[in-house]
Amino acid sequence: MKESIIHKKSYQFALRVIKMYKFLTKDQKEFILSKQVLRSGTSIGANVNEAQSAESKNDSIHKMAISLKESRETLYWLNLLHNSDFIKKDAFESSHKDCVELKNILSSIILSAKEKKNNSTL
Repeated sequence: MKESIIHKKSYQFALRVIKMYKFLTKDQKEFILSKQVLRSGTSIGANVNEAQSAESKNDSIHKMAISLKESRETLYWLNLLHNSDFIKKDAFESSHKDCVELKNILSSIILSAKEKKNNSTL
């Protein structure tokens, strides 16, 4: 089965967040915010993966919506980490850009899935 863009990008983002977590805990000695961004940033891909095995179209949409919420939460933690000087501007801008891209893709997937679902019930 061909891997989708959202699967690939969310997995790559999770790896990036794990590396950020390692840096924050080892070099910056930051343990609270880093744990939050680790949890939410890796949860995006986990829920995308769960959506693939959803029990129904509604369940798939729900899992993708959870991923969307996790991407928004991740953006919040990234902003806090940047504004509290734990991550530098270039690292922030790059990871923020990737997370916004994930959020936009997820929004589009959810919208399309809802439209398809609604059109099939007419």
